[in-house]
Amino acid sequence: MNRKATVRSVAMAFALLVLGKAIAVEADKGVASPPISPLATTGPVPHAIVAPSQKTIRASIERGVDFLLRDQRPSGGWGSAEQTKGLNIYAPVPGAHHAFRTAVCGLVVEALVEAEPRLTGDLKLRVTKAIDRGEKWLLENADDVRRAEMDALYNTWGHSFGTTGLVRLYQRAEGDDPRQEKLREAIEIQVEKLHRYAFVNGGWGYYDFEHHTQVPGGSPNSFTTATALISLRQAQAMGVEFPQKEIGEAIASIQRQRNPDFTYAYGEYLRMRPMRPINRAGGSLGRSQACNLALRLYGDKRVTDEVLKTWLNRLFARNGWLSLGRKRPRPHESHFAVAGYFYYYGHYYASKTIEQLPEAERPHFQDHLANILIPLQEKGGSWWDFPFYNYHQQYGTAMAVTSLLHCER
Repeated sequence: MNRKATVRSVAMAFALLVLGKAIAVEADKGVASPPISPLATTGPVPHAIVAPSQKTIRASIERGVDFLLRDQRPSGGWGSAEQTKGLNIYAPVPGAHHAFRTAVCGLVVEALVEAEPRLTGDLKLRVTKAIDRGEKWLLENADDVRRAEMDALYNTWGHSFGTTGLVRLYQRAEGDDPRQEKLREAIEIQVEKLHRYAFVNGGWGYYDFEHHTQVPGGSPNSFTTATALISLRQAQAMGVEFPQKEIGEAIASIQRQRNPDFTYAYGEYLRMRPMRPINRAGGSLGRSQACNLALRLYGDKRVTDEVLKTWLNRLFARNGWLSLGRKRPRPHESHFAVAGYFYYYGHYYASKTIEQLPEAERPHFQDHLANILIPLQEKGGSWWDFPFYNYHQQYGTAMAVTSLLHCER
């Protein structure tokens, strides 16, 4: 990069940082937000369906759980750096894979912990043993997660989803003080690393191709930032502290990337190009759920129930745009530059978004979500959306199982 480009890039990062702080200050002062655009609360609605029965949902969950139990590694974790043929992902070894394994283990543990009290018999006994082994693996390995290279920060995913899994384990260990103390220490380590790798202009991303600075100076992503904020919210709920200044800057980053219709730019570097296909509604289907949820959890009053319902209905009515990217081997090769790995990610956060709505309004959305996910289950009980070493079936199944657990009455 030449000197002019470097200066311009640094100046933009500084300007975004100042803007983010200004937004956070205005929010703290209680300044009224501008009216929500009608574009945010109007959109397509899905066709009427015959809702899957609760028995069908439960059977699908149990098949998914059984797959995860059969797939657990001898070490207690899930996933591995195998099946490398034809991959189109930049993943420096070994750091990227430390992050992937921790993220996947966190997601699987979350699914199993949520499923455990709802299961019975031998399946429940197997789940309990698998969770204990997964807990041991996380406690022994999560601390290994680091920035893989100066330009690759996949560790953000490991810290975020690792935190989610550890928080679920902490809740499960209620009454066992020594166990909870170990888990809390592990959570605090992951949260501290999220603090360490927060981007200079607020939020988180997973690449820094331009700057290679100790404090990442690249472009944060709306959805990566949302994922980290949601995980941090879970940790904060159990008393783990995180600097409010960085929380405010991360929130401001997502808000800067939000368009009037509540599509979200892929990253800060695209926020001034809102009509790029990847930033339009079809490209944002997998992101808007996570971003809406993160902002809602942190008190953004613009993320109303109507906004949440509109985007859930969009996800179901226009699911084909997201599904066309499913199982394609190259990232972003589908319509609206959708990558396959956004599929179950989008539905995973949709299931959590549904729980922000009044209980009486949830069944419509739960039924549509289950109606989409159940037919996509593979013969062996798994779900997957992108050929990704030996991690795709594991994270896809974990996200789908968690989503379906949120669809049960």
